[in-house]
Amino acid sequence: MAAANKAPIIIKKIKKGGHGHHGGAWKVAYADFVTAMMAFFLLMWLINTTSPEQKRGIADFFAPASVSETTSGAGGLLAGQALAESGARQARETQFKEGRANGGEVQGAPDPDNGTAEATEAAMARARAARENAEFERAEMSIRQAIQDMPDLAELSKHVLMEVTPEGLRIQLVDQEGRSMFEPGQAALNQRARKLLTAVSRVVAELPNRISIAGHTDASPPGRSGQTNWELSAERANAARRILQGAGVEENRVYQVSGKADAEPLFPDDPTLPGNRRISVTLLREAPVLPADAQP
Repeated sequence: MAAANKAPIIIKKIKKGGHGHHGGAWKVAYADFVTAMMAFFLLMWLINTTSPEQKRGIADFFAPASVSETTSGAGGLLAGQALAESGARQARETQFKEGRANGGEVQGAPDPDNGTAEATEAAMARARAARENAEFERAEMSIRQAIQDMPDLAELSKHVLMEVTPEGLRIQLVDQEGRSMFEPGQAALNQRARKLLTAVSRVVAELPNRISIAGHTDASPPGRSGQTNWELSAERANAARRILQGAGVEENRVYQVSGKADAEPLFPDDPTLPGNRRISVTLLREAPVLPADAQP
């Protein structure tokens, strides 16, 4: 009976967090904030590292086009945007026409002929120079091979100097110590030098270029009395011309024969060295000579 009179036991479950669930919205906002800050600092870094020219290029890229608003053909509510006659294009055309009418030039005005002819001529000149250089290189290789094919001249290959210059392909036959191409004080080439120059002439005869021939001496006085180095160098250059023509070089290809004496030494530090005595044959950078019957 006593147990039956006891009051019943009631258990209450209380839920915490009665204020509601906050969720993760704050995380999204924070992520946006961090992204914006990163973009800001990246922009500041780019501004500090770009040059003024790059900044102007970026500004021009994002600059809006200059468009004047006007009504389209539909008119009214369907009016669109177009380049009006009074817009930037018309002003530019008016400026260009006025400048031409006044006999002046407009800065930045389009000129269809400006630069086109010059660019074409420059391209043709570069192509012509490249073709000539290729021909000169082939001629140099042919001369080297011709000398090597002659056993008695192979040892004389050191006497031949070749280089491509702005004037053309310069071929020089140079004296060496103990191996002179001329007898002392004489204009005629010795037998060894004649054979060497003949081998060179056979290759030169196959090319169309005009030829310049020059004789050079050292600073020593000539052996014959009453003769100067100017006369001796000129006589030696003329002797080389006769050998070239005898090997097949046409007479009308000879542009110049000159004596330089000791005015242009190959070794300026020692003008008396034997290497300053030489004959130079230059294939000029010019158009080929026309035959006599083809000339006007």
